[in-house]
Amino acid sequence: MKLAPKILNPLESLSAPRLSSAFSCRTYGNMSLSYGNTKGALDNRKNFLTSLDIDYRDLVCAQQQHGNNVRYVNMENKGRGALDYAAAIPDTDGFITDFKGLPLAIFTADCLSIFLYDPHRPAIGLLHAGWRSSKENIALCAVELMRSKFQTKASELRVGFGPRIGGCCYAVSAEFKNYFSTGLTEKAGRLYLDLAAVNKKQLAGTGVREENIFDSNYCTCCANADFFSFRKEGRASARMLSVAMLR
Repeated sequence: MKLAPKILNPLESLSAPRLSSAFSCRTYGNMSLSYGNTKGALDNRKNFLTSLDIDYRDLVCAQQQHGNNVRYVNMENKGRGALDYAAAIPDTDGFITDFKGLPLAIFTADCLSIFLYDPHRPAIGLLHAGWRSSKENIALCAVELMRSKFQTKASELRVGFGPRIGGCCYAVSAEFKNYFSTGLTEKAGRLYLDLAAVNKKQLAGTGVREENIFDSNYCTCCANADFFSFRKEGRASARMLSVAMLR
């Protein structure tokens, strides 16, 4: 696997002038105010987001709970959690918005970040999809909320997957057979979960077209030199930032 660049754009193939989307790599340091060594996290956010012409003080952040709660946010939420984790929106693992200049943020270190883009409204969504959120079908919750709020047609949605732990490395227990009907493989007597495969199937079930799903195809565990990985580094692991904003 080739080394990752400093910034990844999971939706770069869209060439959408009205959209900014990016994923930070290890080069930019820890982006979390609650995990890993948080000293310097605000400076890290500033350095990363300045390169995207986004003000780090404007981020809309969540107190992520590994659930399927997706919130519609507007300008009243601008800056929630940007400077203080306690001020982030509680019990939330995804956002949608149709407001320009409102940057959505999700933090990961093995979990899958999912970028949603409706080019016709326009509107965006950003999701934190670990195994628990995937089990609770957070992708379906987001698409349904976008349908309700924006009259989004799933067949017209563009979706991007950020780096995450891959099915090559994500060993799970046998009980996961009770949770997922797809995305599981057995190798050398162990069971492995592919979060991307699970979410691709769930999105397809909502009407999203396979050709409209763009996958970064980076495994955070395999490419630990370029990404933070909870599975590889344990509780001291830092977090990376996924950000999306309409322009």
